[in-house]
Amino acid sequence: MAEHVTESSPQTADRTLRVAWIGAGIMGASMAGHLLRAGHPVIIHTRTRAKAEPLIALGATWAASAAAATAASDVVCTNVAMPAEVEEVYFGASGVLGAARAGQVLIDFGTSRPSTARRIADAAEARGAKSLDAPVSGGDIGARNATLSIMVGGDADAFARVRPLFDLLGKTIVHQGAAGAGQRTKIVNQVLVAANTLGMCEAMHFATEAGLDPHAVLASVGGGAAASWSISVLAPRVLNGDFEPGFIVEHLVKDLQIAREEAAELGHELPLVDLCLARYERLIAAGFGRKGTQGVYLLYRDRLA
Repeated sequence: MAEHVTESSPQTADRTLRVAWIGAGIMGASMAGHLLRAGHPVIIHTRTRAKAEPLIALGATWAASAAAATAASDVVCTNVAMPAEVEEVYFGASGVLGAARAGQVLIDFGTSRPSTARRIADAAEARGAKSLDAPVSGGDIGARNATLSIMVGGDADAFARVRPLFDLLGKTIVHQGAAGAGQRTKIVNQVLVAANTLGMCEAMHFATEAGLDPHAVLASVGGGAAASWSISVLAPRVLNGDFEPGFIVEHLVKDLQIAREEAAELGHELPLVDLCLARYERLIAAGFGRKGTQGVYLLYRDRLA
């Protein structure tokens, strides 16, 4: 049965757990910082050491490879973006699984294919370890404020063991089921995010073109049935001309491609995903792939559609 906890007080974490953290991007760096501040020894590895320097300054220990970080830890947390990176981090020559040992828990906070989560779980099990696919939602703000939604698939006992770590990172933590269930839940999340963000940008463009004050419009619609995270967080950024990433366009495209692939495996079509993909792929073609997802507004503003 899924466990759903919202706005809970963090449980008392086991301060003896040594945590390997692999990947320190927009969200990962903030998440690792929360564990450090809570007193956990953190062993950090990233492809580019410079990204880890702020965490090292807080007390994290540098590891030269994912395998080295794994060997020195009790729990291994990964947060890398693209499927090829997940493959390298887990299955590569210096990857996590080559160094994993009995009793460890491996947690993938990134978004990847459900089938990859199941492969990682099987490989971890073969070494006596457990793995959890635990993709997150909430963007840069959620990561900084430790208010993420965390969607977890994998072994229930492993989930219970590391639950105190999750409580340091998020406010809504749900165990969805077996390996891959967290990633399938994240697909649902990303379909909603993409559709909401595209709708918000199109609506804000219409408001501007119709001669309305978009700030006044936002004040009205943000409190009604149209209220959403895209309206409350991303729309103000759009109106302020801020298209820097809280979540990168290229990463959303990757997530929507996974959604389409997974739906095809189940024998279904997702027409709205196809529409959103076309819009965001057009944004990448226009040179804005590293912008935030609210950058889809630029297709309208700059007549790029």
